[in-house]
Amino acid sequence: MSALSRALLPRLLTAVFLAVLTLVAAAAVVPRPAHAAGGLDAVAAALAKRPVYVDPRVAGQFPEAAADALAKKIREADRPVFVAVLPDAPEFPRRTLLQDLRTKVGIAGVYAVHLGDDGFNAGADPQVMPRNSVSNLKGAARRSHPGDTRATVDEFAGQAAAQAHGHAPASWSKDGADDDDGGGSAGGLLIGGGVIVAAGAGSYALYRRTRKKREEREQAELAALRLVVDEDITAFGEALERLDFRPSEPGADDAMRQDYTRALDAYDTAKAAMDAARRPEDVRAVTESLDEGRFALATLASRRIGEPLPVRRSPCFFDPRHGPSTVDVQWAPAGGAQRTVPACTADATRLSAGEEPMARTVQTPDGPQPYWNAGPAYTPWAGGYFGGGMLTGLVAGTVLGSFLSAPSAFAGSPAGEGGAEGGDFTGSGFDAADFGGGFGDSGGGFGGDDW
Repeated sequence: MSALSRALLPRLLTAVFLAVLTLVAAAAVVPRPAHAAGGLDAVAAALAKRPVYVDPRVAGQFPEAAADALAKKIREADRPVFVAVLPDAPEFPRRTLLQDLRTKVGIAGVYAVHLGDDGFNAGADPQVMPRNSVSNLKGAARRSHPGDTRATVDEFAGQAAAQAHGHAPASWSKDGADDDDGGGSAGGLLIGGGVIVAAGAGSYALYRRTRKKREEREQAELAALRLVVDEDITAFGEALERLDFRPSEPGADDAMRQDYTRALDAYDTAKAAMDAARRPEDVRAVTESLDEGRFALATLASRRIGEPLPVRRSPCFFDPRHGPSTVDVQWAPAGGAQRTVPACTADATRLSAGEEPMARTVQTPDGPQPYWNAGPAYTPWAGGYFGGGMLTGLVAGTVLGSFLSAPSAFAGSPAGEGGAEGGDFTGSGFDAADFGGGFGDSGGGFGGDDW
């Protein structure tokens, strides 16, 4: 904050406080409505402050102690999971309930609603949880606990908190206590006015906390990426050594020396770019350099033995360390559709023999996983090898593909890349059709037929 801003802030707060006092004085003689606005607006406002909301009309189905315990579990998991237990009432129309709730809360996350005696539905932004995961968790919870509101909600929310990506929204209060409406006296209004004044300073503190949380998350992701990229750089350096080329060796010509120089330059550029990386997206430049260097090595190897020069192709999809691909193959991720991917000769041979390719795995909280199932943090790493547009098609139906297919995947972050994550505020800027589990007015998603 600049010195000028620090000097102006006290004056601004004083002006706001005086304005609030004026409003309080006027409001003291104006009758207040007997009840605050309810319906979906009240539910959304509550979920913006606390992970669990139970309508008083169905408190018998989900007691306060149970709601507090579930809210504590979700907070401790630090995941954006929102739960509402509501009556089957006209103000909560099934057909559009979840879509409208997500819009009004405005935060990317997993949303679950228990409606009436036995209605239950859920959905998630694709960068937070894949569509298939939402559908499977929702179905298992409903089938395992028919007619038991608490058990259904607890099972789904507990599993979602363990599997969701992202972080708890900054708007959730530390203790989750609900605001007291205070009965509407002028004194209550004065207190409310003080809160409004304090919000002027508090909003800046919230901004700083949110930014700090994002920076901490980015540094954790960068640390994980650094391990993977260092392995890539080491593998490329070993490939350079195995080639054992000397610019002055018999038979070496200018074209070979140029290939070798390009490979060395790519190696040095990749190391320097990784040393300079400060955010996860900086890793893209590293893998782009390594891809360039591996093609230069492949070209040099062909020149030395007199073979036709390789055509420039993408790296092997299964593990870019295998070098440039040589053929396109048909492949499908577990539970996904067939698609064409570039593969090295060795992986193509394994697939044709009915064997699994030698996939690149990375460490995740759930143990080693292929990089396409390790979450959005690996987007810049893979994007440097395959490019954003190509990568989206290659990983469709995987965890990484769910993130890349989200409308906000490459927009909405402070720097304009990387996209909104679970727990980030997006307002109404989400695609209802992509909301995992399927928001929208048609069946197969968060439509009226899905309860």
